[in-house]
Amino acid sequence: MARVKRLLLFCEYATLNGGERSLLSVLPAILDHSFEVFVVLPTHGDLVDALRPLDVGLIPLHFYDQRGVRLEQASLRHEFGLICEKMRPDLVHANSLSTSRLSGPVLRDYGCPSVGHLRDIVRLSNRALADLAYHTRLAAVSEATKKWYVEAGVCESDIAVLYNGVDLHRFCPTKPTGFLHAELGLTPTVPLVGAIGQIGMRKGLDFLFDAMRRVMSTHQQCHLVVVGERFSGKAEALEFERKLFRLASETPLFGRVHFLGYRNDIPDLLVEFCVLVHAARQEPLGRVLLEAAAMGVAIVATNVGGTSEIFPPEVEAAILVRPEDRISLAAAVTNLLDDG
Repeated sequence: MARVKRLLLFCEYATLNGGERSLLSVLPAILDHSFEVFVVLPTHGDLVDALRPLDVGLIPLHFYDQRGVRLEQASLRHEFGLICEKMRPDLVHANSLSTSRLSGPVLRDYGCPSVGHLRDIVRLSNRALADLAYHTRLAAVSEATKKWYVEAGVCESDIAVLYNGVDLHRFCPTKPTGFLHAELGLTPTVPLVGAIGQIGMRKGLDFLFDAMRRVMSTHQQCHLVVVGERFSGKAEALEFERKLFRLASETPLFGRVHFLGYRNDIPDLLVEFCVLVHAARQEPLGRVLLEAAAMGVAIVATNVGGTSEIFPPEVEAAILVRPEDRISLAAAVTNLLDDG
């Protein structure tokens, strides 16, 4: 009898952001094919809780020490190599750019087929590109992402585009219940504009806040709801978050911007928004845009990265504006609110 094929999935974070949710969405199909699945990840977090009910093994590996400082790459590679030697996987899937970089040289030495998943558009050193090249195959979340890495020097034939999927049973058109208005202490008729994503410069919330000043000057009952939290501990990330709170304390935003932090009820939140705004400066493929579109939510987004692949010109499912064009962004949101 042939041995069951063993798949090793490698995640840096145990949070439930876009990359982790995309992985969870395909796991049931993988398990239906009778693969033996193990996930390498930190020991605590929402991803761990989501994986526990599934028929997968969990293997701990921590990227950060107790002070929140990332461990040395050489140390992490050593630990991951020991895991590979013990588990003897038939295939390894690194679920992020970071884990793809880390695991590439290890898997070259181990001789195991592997896939590195490219979910970010960032500048890389030649050393980082070489680390990626050790994988058997690279998966990019959009054509824009693939183009970025090919132009950086990755061989085009080594990269395949693999779009993120959406659970259409969970993300489907439904009626709002008004629970969010009640949670925020607002009357049911108050228009809610929503933004969902990590708090960081790439997501363009500062740009959105500026645009919302214009929106609120004509829609004086409108409120902005920000869903997500900051994960980076870098000084510039901390300062950016402080800047957002300062902006939110100024007129006309004061009292009309609500920071909800991390939420696990995204489908329920989306349907409560009159408009979802995604003001990113760069976006390989915005998962929340796919989810909002599946639910029929009105969308305004910046035309960056893979966003136009979700919303091509012939499909009138969203309004796309130039990145950092505050006037066009404000006008698009205002027009949708005017249309009711």
